[in-house]
Amino acid sequence: MPTVVEPKLIAGNANRPLAQAIARRMSLYRGMSVGLVDARVERFNDQEIFVEVYENVRGEDMFIIQPTSNPANDNLMELLIMADALRRSSASRITAVIPYFGYARQDRRTKARTPISAKLVANMMVTAGIERILTLDLHAAQIQGFFDIPVDNLYASPIFALDIERQFGDLSDVLVISPDVGGVARARELAKRINAPLAIVDKRREKPGEIAEMTVIGDVTGKKCIIVDDMCDTAGTLCKAAEVIMGHGATEVHAYISHGVMSGPAVERITKSVLKTLVLTDSIQPTEAVSSAPNIRILPTAPMFAQSILNIWNGTSVSSLFETETLGPIYEGIL
Repeated sequence: MPTVVEPKLIAGNANRPLAQAIARRMSLYRGMSVGLVDARVERFNDQEIFVEVYENVRGEDMFIIQPTSNPANDNLMELLIMADALRRSSASRITAVIPYFGYARQDRRTKARTPISAKLVANMMVTAGIERILTLDLHAAQIQGFFDIPVDNLYASPIFALDIERQFGDLSDVLVISPDVGGVARARELAKRINAPLAIVDKRREKPGEIAEMTVIGDVTGKKCIIVDDMCDTAGTLCKAAEVIMGHGATEVHAYISHGVMSGPAVERITKSVLKTLVLTDSIQPTEAVSSAPNIRILPTAPMFAQSILNIWNGTSVSSLFETETLGPIYEGIL
């Protein structure tokens, strides 16, 4: 009789806690133990990456859990080398679970003689043997078109909506804000889920990295404002936007961000800012400074990723997880 191929998880070093949390949630959903495949992912003295898988993976449905966050190049190479090791070990299918897709901001040529690095990364992943991508809140949705393999792009907005409903209770005075014109679609999606109005912060730059002026489009007077964006890097724009919104008469400003890159002075800026809370997902492993910051909270993505992996393995719908009604029971007792 043919054997039933089980989903198997393997993780790099980018976000081990998330990988272990996904394995625990899958164990809970399936009623049987699901662990990470025993492997070593380490570096030689010259920082070359070496991967050795200790378990038999021939004919198995493999899922590599590895965000390509800072250090982006090291984590990307770990992912590619793990994929190559599994392909050469005759795995039946290799899916890359990339909670945070690095290089996504380089999705187009903004000026002459610049690369489209996101497309280059896509080509490298396919060449390495990856046959499917599962990711969260791509910086630019069109990156899905850079791949000639299936790409499932999950959204954090259903998780944010569940958390907002729990944290705020009465949503009559809540207003969702996009920190720039480019993020309006993302902000509108969350606003629709919680039935809240929408405003926009328009920013003008005199040169890259410097914001000359910010203008709030919409009435924020007396409102609890929620800024929603896909990533927070150095937090300069976010903190300035919060100040401008408070200056226009808002009572509170909160931020819900999918990916907490949190580079350089970000944590210090957030701690000293007028933001009441900054809510991040754990797509990128939070540093000790982020975890201990008094006004930063972390939302888990493991329940959603675990169910998505099981749906891919079963051949059932992943897009069903975009709905609050479907995701709600998965997060019951967690948020």
